[in-house]
Amino acid sequence: MNQQPDVLDRSSSAPDHAGELSARDRTVIGVLLVSTFVVILNETIMSVALPTLMSELGVTAGVGQWLTTGFLLTMSVVIPITGFLIRRVPTRGLFGTAMALFSTGTFLAAVAPGFEVLLAARVVQASGTAIMLPLLMTTVMTLVPPARRGAVMGNISIVISVAPAIGPAVSGIVLTQFGWRSMFWLVLPIALAALLLGMRLITNVGDSTSAPIDVPSVVLSVLGFGGIVYGLSSVGHSAESTSPVLLWGAFGVGVVGLVAFVARQLVLQRSDRALLDLRTFRSPTFTVASAMMMVMMAVLLGTIVLLPIYLQSVLGLEAFTIGLLLLPGGLLMGLLGPVVGRLYDRFGARALLVPGTAATSAALWSTTLFTQGSSMLQVLGFHLLLSIGLAFVFTPLFTSGLGAVEPRLYSYGSAIFGTTQQLAGAAGVALLVSVMSVGSTSLAAEGASLVEQTAGGIHSAFQVAAVLSLFAIAGAFFVRSTTVDGDVPVGH
Repeated sequence: MNQQPDVLDRSSSAPDHAGELSARDRTVIGVLLVSTFVVILNETIMSVALPTLMSELGVTAGVGQWLTTGFLLTMSVVIPITGFLIRRVPTRGLFGTAMALFSTGTFLAAVAPGFEVLLAARVVQASGTAIMLPLLMTTVMTLVPPARRGAVMGNISIVISVAPAIGPAVSGIVLTQFGWRSMFWLVLPIALAALLLGMRLITNVGDSTSAPIDVPSVVLSVLGFGGIVYGLSSVGHSAESTSPVLLWGAFGVGVVGLVAFVARQLVLQRSDRALLDLRTFRSPTFTVASAMMMVMMAVLLGTIVLLPIYLQSVLGLEAFTIGLLLLPGGLLMGLLGPVVGRLYDRFGARALLVPGTAATSAALWSTTLFTQGSSMLQVLGFHLLLSIGLAFVFTPLFTSGLGAVEPRLYSYGSAIFGTTQQLAGAAGVALLVSVMSVGSTSLAAEGASLVEQTAGGIHSAFQVAAVLSLFAIAGAFFVRSTTVDGDVPVGH
């Protein structure tokens, strides 16, 4: 390893084993938290604006959906590379690059004269977004001692939950009052302020290596992850413009590329030259945590896509009302973040994951009772219970999963978590939307009304999500909190 100038190694930057974080370390984590909040907020306010953008830009649903698909594709291609980038590029430089890309993309989106420029701007935004969360996770795991990780990860869960919670409400207000460009003008000054503050205050964390990037691995990563996410997104969005040949061709390329990518990493990691080191999976806790995270993200994102359809097409609610209805659950999840973090530090992962997955599953099973006459209070109760369950799941999974791998593999573990979440999210949306479509088509053949078709299809999809959630409950019993260096901050 070549030590970069002004790079803090873990022995000098981290506090004593059970001590408090230094002011410098708190500053680094704080700036990364704010920046990650901004990029996640941008994604959630954008999702609500798609119908308006398609109308004003004069594009079809199949074309307009590329504003989301293009973003997902870029994320799926960049995230697997972040493990290498975090090890190769000093923290300050990587942060500056990520936020500069995001800010540039946001500005281009705000001034975009048409759809093509807006799509390109979304790709640039996604390039920066993909780096931020793995960078934040790796920095926290490097700086924070095991006994304090739960509390800090609880703060991260605030960022992950509150941004999506307030996003729809903010988007509804901005779209109604100022138009779609204002969404980007709203985010831009916050992003620029975070960039300037970060470049002034952030110091480098950990050691940087000088290993060259393996170009064939990058190509295989693009083909593998990009092909699979494109195929899943096409199914999930029911894009009529995507031909079956193109759809299955994308899956074929993705599967072959992913198999070749994994095979090459297994060879390269013997000499520490892998783009994405897969030795993280030697830890049973990391493997189980990754699998549980994939199940949770699949059912969560699939449900998030279906729920607004149900609320709008079946219950007849407006977009802004939907945003306000879902706001309390997201805020509750954010408020629980620090509490769950402290509970993790005291009691460990399993004591939180078992009731958390059970509550999440109970919430999903309650959606099978939704009908055309369900009240907003019933929907609110479901979302509050779901938010409580997820609050007790995400922090323990991130903390115990990453804490179970060797410190030199933290960056790869963060990248794997991010990559598998992208794949699982796309798969969950594809699966549940497909089930909804099949159910709706079946009812249409029986002469049901359009509302009845939609309600019946969503009911079938919710049943599938509820069944999948049972696997997460089983996995919760196999997650431990022991760290690789033998530290057991809690009774496991």
